[in-house]
Amino acid sequence: MDIENKVPAHVAIILDGNGRWAKAKGMPRNYGHMQGAKAVEDILEIARDMGIKYLTVYAFSTENWNRPETEVSALMTILRQYLKSSIKKSMKNNVRCRVIGERSKLSDDIQAAIKELEDATAVNTGLQFTIAINYGSRDEITRAVRKIAARCKDGEFNPEDITEEMISSELDTADLPDPDLMIRTCGEQRISNYLLWQCAYTEFYYTDVCWPDFDENQLRMAVESYAGRTRKFGGLKN
Repeated sequence: MDIENKVPAHVAIILDGNGRWAKAKGMPRNYGHMQGAKAVEDILEIARDMGIKYLTVYAFSTENWNRPETEVSALMTILRQYLKSSIKKSMKNNVRCRVIGERSKLSDDIQAAIKELEDATAVNTGLQFTIAINYGSRDEITRAVRKIAARCKDGEFNPEDITEEMISSELDTADLPDPDLMIRTCGEQRISNYLLWQCAYTEFYYTDVCWPDFDENQLRMAVESYAGRTRKFGGLKN
């Protein structure tokens, strides 16, 4: 299939299966998370070459804090290393990086690393890469509603003046278009509190492949599936 003219502008991915992938190989879960981080770097380059303009990945959810303390600690260590190494790679490849999610629960050094990465890559005009860290869509929407309620209380506007556009502008993704395609790896078929508002009209693609094995061929299959669909919005074909 010729997909050149039907590549989704914005692809969001739920990076699932790192632990299960490692277990199947007789390795500790943390090994799977390390390989999963490497897979993200590979997919970034592949997505850019395919013409995808925005890539958003679910790296650490608000629910992930409930995992064993040793695993959470290992994930934070991998995150520190990833953020540090991303500046050089992003500048080389003209990638702009953003982080969405509630940062206050993250350690001070991770918050500082996030700011450094965002500031350093803000001038880049290539692929727009967004990492969801300590992100949960219900939490995001709750924070947005609180901001709007405070503004309403201060007399900026009346409740009946609140619009969908106003709500979108208060979300973590205010500067990003909604995803065209959502991919979830490792066989699970649920959204897991990820971009609930933003995915109102998003196409979904599920694969049994665990994230560390998700490669160029897998991404191409997902994009080909997207390109072959007839999209409808309120009964109108697109």
